[in-house]
Amino acid sequence: MSAAAQVTDASFKQEVLESELPVLVDFWAPWCGPCRMVAPVVDEIAQQYEGKVKVVKVNTDENPSVASQYGIRSIPTLMIFKGGQRVDMVVGAVPKTTLANTLEKYTD
Repeated sequence: MSAAAQVTDASFKQEVLESELPVLVDFWAPWCGPCRMVAPVVDEIAQQYEGKVKVVKVNTDENPSVASQYGIRSIPTLMIFKGGQRVDMVVGAVPKTTLANTLEKYTD
C-alpha cells in the first residue's frame, strides 16, 4: 500500500522535477478542511497508478518557497509535473474521477 510521500522545499527538485515518472503534487496544509477531504482520494490515486505516477504531498505551511514558486493561492491545489515541467493543475477538492481523467492524459 503506497500512500503519498511528503516532499519539502529541499527535496522538491529531486523528487518532483527530476522524476522519471509523471508526478502528482498535492499542495495542502493541516488546517485546511477540503485538503483533508481530498487526502484519501490522493492516496487511492497513489495506489491505482503505482508504477505509472509518483504521488507526493507538500505541506504549504512548512514549505512556503515551493508553494510561492508555483503561485499556490488556494489549497488544495493538485499539480501534475512531467519531465520537470508543470503540465496541468486541479484546484479544490475534486472527485477521484476528475483527478484520474486529468492524470490519464500524462500516463501513456
